[in-house]
Amino acid sequence: MLPFQLVYHEGYDLNLGEHVFPSRKFRLIHWRLIQEGFAATEDFVEPSPASDDDLLLVHDAEWIRKLKTGTLTYQDIVRLEIPYSRRTVEAFWLAAGGTALAGRLALKHGIGYNVGGGFHHAFPGHGEGFCAINDIAVGIRCLQREGLVRTAMVIDCDVHQGNGTAAIFAGDPSVFTLSIHQYNNYPSVKPCSDIDIHLPDGASDAEYNARLGADVRLAFSRFQPDLLVYVAGADPYQQDQLGGLALTLDGLWERDRVVIETALRHGAAVAVVLAGGYAYQLQDTVTIHINTAKVAKEVLETTGWQPRPLTSAGR
Repeated sequence: MLPFQLVYHEGYDLNLGEHVFPSRKFRLIHWRLIQEGFAATEDFVEPSPASDDDLLLVHDAEWIRKLKTGTLTYQDIVRLEIPYSRRTVEAFWLAAGGTALAGRLALKHGIGYNVGGGFHHAFPGHGEGFCAINDIAVGIRCLQREGLVRTAMVIDCDVHQGNGTAAIFAGDPSVFTLSIHQYNNYPSVKPCSDIDIHLPDGASDAEYNARLGADVRLAFSRFQPDLLVYVAGADPYQQDQLGGLALTLDGLWERDRVVIETALRHGAAVAVVLAGGYAYQLQDTVTIHINTAKVAKEVLETTGWQPRPLTSAGR
């Protein structure tokens, strides 16, 4: 029995067909976690879709209407970069519900792991870069509305900057955002996070984790979140099709350890979401995401977690 729960729904697959974003990876992660004996079926919890009211905490009503009715413009679809289908829309609603649920579970156990989510390029009124609904922001706003958290931090370790998340929380003193990413990569316009770590092409394990560790410690010295949403993208990997960094599997393991251990030591619960991953070999992407779950278990068992009283909303 795991010391935390995993959130998964078979509807997470965006059903994109032959697309560079392998959304079938969610099914493969679920399957391998069980096949390897890391998790049992009872360790998984199935989320309900986010409600429209949940999404309206972050997104414009017109954008939600377009998605629900299939009335996206040609420009909407070009910017989104994935084909529209009813099942794809349902997957985004499920991912948002799953991230909110992972946050609630994290507040009970120290860790909550969503086998999906991390759609950090979605803005309130449009989608970008395979992301239609920003489940990270929706999850945080749901938990704030429910009075479960006052403050939250987002640490985004996808190879691409979390532009939608940064824009949504800009100027909000209750949410702190940090993004570490390859600078010369998508998106071309990068709204400011509270901390942005712009990495050069080809950055190695050593450079990545040294800079990440220093700025994660800085972030926790400046801000005390009730919850950390950890965007654990697999695409800083050296064999990723859409990335240009040079992290190894060992380097990514250390990345996960640095983020999760620092958060737990500061009393913040950790909700993990998966974001991108486009390795030439799909099983490499799946392995990276599974390793994040293994690191979370190891760190929780060795470090432990003592929740703090709810913080005030100020920085």
